[in-house]
Amino acid sequence: MNRRESLKAIGLGTLSTGLIFGCKPSDKKAPETADGKTGAVPGREAYEVEREDKLKAEKFFDDHEMATITVLADIIIPKDAHSGSASDAKVPEFIEFIVKDIPSHKLPMRGGLKWLDMQCLNRYGNTFIKCSSSQKTEMLDQIAYPNKAKAEMAQGVAFFNRMRDLTASGFWSSEMGTKDIGYAGNSPNKWMGVPADVLKQYGMENVKI
Repeated sequence: MNRRESLKAIGLGTLSTGLIFGCKPSDKKAPETADGKTGAVPGREAYEVEREDKLKAEKFFDDHEMATITVLADIIIPKDAHSGSASDAKVPEFIEFIVKDIPSHKLPMRGGLKWLDMQCLNRYGNTFIKCSSSQKTEMLDQIAYPNKAKAEMAQGVAFFNRMRDLTASGFWSSEMGTKDIGYAGNSPNKWMGVPADVLKQYGMENVKI
């Protein structure tokens, strides 16, 4: 399945769940004051900037969890000839931020990661990231298709659905992702004057406007 087919499969509805912070994010950082703190940002209150800086300074996932998230994200959205992978678009960092910004993600994500590792340890004797490519695929095939998954895989299905939604939201709201789907954003129009057929309809084709 290529990326465009994946986008259709996931559904653009994912991108309007409140996980996206803007239509076209920028890599520009907020200006710093003399004491090194983030200064005022146009259109944002100081407390909003302060809260964001605080969340960015905190760490929720440990190194192993982040490594697992990175592998999963790149399986969901791999690099192709058109653009980079999810990790190239900083999706793992986006997910790390999101779970701190929306705490309801914390328990399901951490629990899901542990569930995945336990499944792999029982099946293959390794954690997910240490499994072979074929083992990873075999494991994810058990939870990536909700309509086909067995009842005992319900926790894994819920986790992978969340992981897929977060990955899609992070990628397609990034600069790389918006370019990938051809989103150009707002662009200035060029006034070409009243259309000739409209001027002719009102007998004004020879009138200069």
